[in-house]
Amino acid sequence: DHSEYSELEVLFKNPQIHVKNPHLDTMEEDVLYHFNLGTKTHNLPEMFGDIKFVCVGGSANRMKSFAQFIQQELALPGNMDNITDICEGTDRYSMYKVYFLSVYPGMGVPSISIMLHELIKLLHHARCIDFALFRIGTSGGVGLEPGTVVVTDKEVDCFFRAQFEQVVLGKVITRSTELDVGVSKELLQCSSELDDVPTVIGNTMCTSDFYEGQGRLDGALCSFSTEDKLEYLRKAYNTGVRNIEMESTVFRAMCRVCAITAVVCVTLLNRFDGDQISTPHDVLVEYQQRPQVLVAHFIKKRLGLIV
Repeated sequence: DHSEYSELEVLFKNPQIHVKNPHLDTMEEDVLYHFNLGTKTHNLPEMFGDIKFVCVGGSANRMKSFAQFIQQELALPGNMDNITDICEGTDRYSMYKVYFLSVYPGMGVPSISIMLHELIKLLHHARCIDFALFRIGTSGGVGLEPGTVVVTDKEVDCFFRAQFEQVVLGKVITRSTELDVGVSKELLQCSSELDDVPTVIGNTMCTSDFYEGQGRLDGALCSFSTEDKLEYLRKAYNTGVRNIEMESTVFRAMCRVCAITAVVCVTLLNRFDGDQISTPHDVLVEYQQRPQVLVAHFIKKRLGLIV
């Protein structure tokens, strides 16, 4: 039952992050182990209290490059080559801060779930208010040309349901993954103001696997035919799915209670045409920059830097 989670009433009107865990109030110290941070060892409000935007996704190198890109786009002081990884004391995640947070969450639901628990607690301990969370990254397109950016309308599971299921103490807990429609439309409007960032709004399907879970025929194991795969993709397309990735449902299910959220992923191939990514590297790099350019434009508009 996801009734414990309430929708945000108005964009950017979340006075303070909500952490749904009464046990935290009884702890003398909260160690954010995978970030190498803690409430006693670090002054989290001083370090992170001014955060208004958080972007997670990609790879460690890509998120560092995104932080450097934002620093340049916002004309922030300092040398962008001197940006350091706040989590460099661990080998789990990467985090960079330049007015906003750029975080690498690993790959797949389990990895990003662990990161999100500690990220949400970090923002809570830092007493952050009125902020937005973005997931940016890459995905497989469903009926779209490679390079198309998909702003997610609804995140769905492999059964095309807008929900995320988590097994807790042997019981299945279901949480909604409905998105903020206003943010999606605002991002689509931003895309119309940019060159070479073709963008659509559509549903994003999240799977627990890159190969069989996404109907690929090129994994080490495959128990279905080409026609089985195409029939499944057609069914996904007919329900509104336009891309497939591996983190979005848990991202939305966990974050929707505490912040404005949006998922923005570029497609690297059309899965109706094949399974393997054979696009030249330089073209892929340009594709991967498209969600960054779009989100950067959104941030600049929210900050009043552009009309």
